Amino acid sequence: MTLTLDDVTLTYPDGDGRVVALDAVTLDVPAGSLTAVVGPSGSGKSSLLAVAATLVTPERGRVVVDGADTASLSRAGKAALRRERIGIVFQQPNLLPALTAAEQLQVMAHLSGRSAAQVRERAVELLDTVGLADQAGRRPHQLSGGQRQRVNIARALMNEPSVLLVDEPTSALDHERGAGVLDLLVTLTRARGTATVLVTHDHTHLDRMDRTVSMADGRLTVPVG
Repeated sequence: MTLTLDDVTLTYPDGDGRVVALDAVTLDVPAGSLTAVVGPSGSGKSSLLAVAATLVTPERGRVVVDGADTASLSRAGKAALRRERIGIVFQQPNLLPALTAAEQLQVMAHLSGRSAAQVRERAVELLDTVGLADQAGRRPHQLSGGQRQRVNIARALMNEPSVLLVDEPTSALDHERGAGVLDLLVTLTRARGTATVLVTHDHTHLDRMDRTVSMADGRLTVPVG
């Protein structure tokens, strides 16, 4: 399993007490598969992604990324793990306005140790993979919402991650563009062998997923669909 959450519990302060964000969550995501996580707002979906991305440390349980138990890593070690093995696709692309599509990707690789030529070649390859080779020189304001989200996905893949974590990628897109983005994520997951977790409110495209699980009150429930 490329991504494993084992009995993970996370709580946050809430007045004089604490609120449970994740309650003994266990999830295994194999390489080359896509797991969708659905559930109402406040159910714990975003907390699950944050823990899987090592951005938040749980009180109990283990998070294992590509064989590495993150509990044993320092803050710097977790940052290196995110940089080298975890790709994150945020709900909003948050592209830098002054940079072209290719430059958005190249920025992600500036600490990788590769030469500038290798980084440019990798950026062009990924933009071609997501169907944007002819848009490499365009800036965000010159791209459609669906195109910006594709740049967002390509950027997350720039350092060849083992794990891909995706937060509501279709929330700002119409049905047709949303379906295109999800088809792309499925294709890339298979082709690149990533362990992909997709958080979504959209139940329309769940038939494209390898597995769908549901969250409620911080608990991961039985698969749906």
